[in-house]
Amino acid sequence: MSLSSKHLKLLSRITFYHKLHSHSHTTTFNNSSNNNNIITSISNSFRTKQNWDTITHKFTSIKLTPSLAEQILLNLNNPTDAKNALSFFHWSTKTHRFQHTLHSYSITINLLLHSNLLTDAKALLESIALKNTQTHTVRAVVDSLLNDSVVSGSNPPVLDLLIKTYAKARLIDAAFDVIRYIDELEFCIGLSSFNALLHVAQRCNRFETVWEVYGYMILKRVYPNVVTFRIMIDALCKEGLLQRNVDNVDRIVEKRNSHSPSVIVNLSLILRMLEKEGEEEGKLVKFVTLLKRLLQKNLIGDSVAYSLIVHVKVRLGNLDFALEMYNEMVRRGFSENSFVYTSFIRAFCEKGRIEEAIGLMREMEGKGLRAYGETYECVIFGCADSGRLKECWSVFEEMLSAGFVPGCLLFDKVAKKLCENGEVGKVNDMLTLLLDKGLLPSDVIYSHLIDGYARKDEVQGVLKIYYEMEYKSMCPGLSVFSSMIQCLCRCGKVDDAEKYLRIMKGRLLAPNLSIYETLIAGHMLKGNVERALQLRNEMASLELQCS
Repeated sequence: MSLSSKHLKLLSRITFYHKLHSHSHTTTFNNSSNNNNIITSISNSFRTKQNWDTITHKFTSIKLTPSLAEQILLNLNNPTDAKNALSFFHWSTKTHRFQHTLHSYSITINLLLHSNLLTDAKALLESIALKNTQTHTVRAVVDSLLNDSVVSGSNPPVLDLLIKTYAKARLIDAAFDVIRYIDELEFCIGLSSFNALLHVAQRCNRFETVWEVYGYMILKRVYPNVVTFRIMIDALCKEGLLQRNVDNVDRIVEKRNSHSPSVIVNLSLILRMLEKEGEEEGKLVKFVTLLKRLLQKNLIGDSVAYSLIVHVKVRLGNLDFALEMYNEMVRRGFSENSFVYTSFIRAFCEKGRIEEAIGLMREMEGKGLRAYGETYECVIFGCADSGRLKECWSVFEEMLSAGFVPGCLLFDKVAKKLCENGEVGKVNDMLTLLLDKGLLPSDVIYSHLIDGYARKDEVQGVLKIYYEMEYKSMCPGLSVFSSMIQCLCRCGKVDDAEKYLRIMKGRLLAPNLSIYETLIAGHMLKGNVERALQLRNEMASLELQCS
C-alpha cells in the first residue's frame, strides 16, 4: 500500500527519532541474553492478573530502563492486552518510581484508544499535556502519538483527543499549536476539536484567540454548526459587541430573517479582521478568501458579502476605483445601503475630501437611506479637522435632531474647535442639553470650556465651570489651573490666582513655567516685588528656566 505525501512527511520526522531510540537501547538489550525472557515473563505476569506485590517480589532484581519498559508495552500492544499494559504502566510508576518516556506514553495511549478505553487514555493524555506546553514540545507529542497512527486515516482520533485535552486544561495556546502543526502534516481536524477550543477560549475571555481560531477554521474549510455559532454569539455578548454587529447587519439588509447568528458572526469576523490586521493588499487577500468560503456554504448573505467587498476596496484607499466598481454593482441590481455609503463617507473624510463626503451623505438621505451615528461622526470629525466649523456645527445639530447622542470623544473635538474660535457660550449651552440626554462628560470638555472663557477673560465663566467640576468630583488638571491662573492674573485678580496656586499644590500638582511667569508678572504689575521674588526663587529651586 502506497503512503500519501502527508504520511511520508510524518515518517520522515519520526525516522530520526526511531534511529536514536533504537540505537540508544540496542546495546543495552544485546548485553543481556535474558532480555527477551524478561520481557515475556513480565508481560505474562500481567496477563495472568498476578497482584502487584507478587510481581514486585518476583522481579525485584530487575532494573527498569526506558527501552525495557517500551519493549514490554510493545509486547502488550494488542487490544486484548490494553488493561494489562495500563496495569504495567502504573505498576512501574508506583513501585519503581519509574519516569516513563514520551514514547511509552504514546504506545499506551494508542493501545487504550484502540481498545475504546477512553477514560484511561484521556488521563494519560492529560498527564503528558501538562508536561509539554511549549511549541517544540507540543510538536514532539504529536509526532510521538502519530507514530502508531500514521496509517490509520486522515483524522486519527488521538489528534482530536489531544486538542480537547489541552483545551480542557485551559492550555489554549498549546491547543492551537497542535491544530496548526496537524495542518502542516496535512491531517484533518474535526469540528468538535475547534468547538472545544473556541468554548474554552471564550470562557477564559480570550476573545482575540476566539476570532483567530474561528477565522483559521473557515480558511481550512472546517465549517461551523449550531454549537459554534452559540459560542461565537456568547463571545460577542461578553465583549459587548453584539448590538453593534446586529446594527451593522441592519444597515445592510432590512429583512429581519437575514439576521441569523451565521450572518452576524461572519460579518463580525470580517470587520474584526479588517480592524485588527490592517489594510495591506496581502492581508486583504485573506478576507476575500474567507468571503468566498462563506458564500460557497451559504454562511453569509449575498448583500452582506458584496457590501463587505466594497468596504474592503474602500479601505484599500483607491476611492475613485471603488466608487466606480460600486456604481457598476448598483447598475447590475445590487441594493444600496447605508453601511456602504458610510464606508465611502468615512474614507472621503479621512482623505480631506469633505465636500464629496457631505454630498454623499445628502445623496444617501435623498435615496431614503438613514444615516446613523457613525455617518454623522465621520463628517463632524472631517469638518472639524479641516476647520469648516460652520458645517461641523450644522451636522452636529443635525445629528442631535436625528436622535443620536454623541460620545465624549466627538463632543471633545467639537468643543475644542469652537472654544478656540471664541464660541464658548454655544458649547456651554450644548453641554447643558447633552447632559439632559444622558451624556457623561469627561474632564476634557470642562477643560476646553475653562480655556475658552479664559481666552475671553470671562472670570465668572471660568469660576462657574471650575465649581461645577468640583461639584461633580472631577479632578482639574494642570491645564485647567494654568488657564484659570492666567485669566485671573490678566484681570488683575492676582490674590485669587494665588488661592488656586495653593489649591493646586495641595493636590500635588506641580506648577509649570507658564504659571510661575504669569504670577510673577501679575505681582510686578501690582507692585508686590517681594512676592514676585519669592516666586522667582521658588521657580529656580525647581530648576525651571525663564523663557
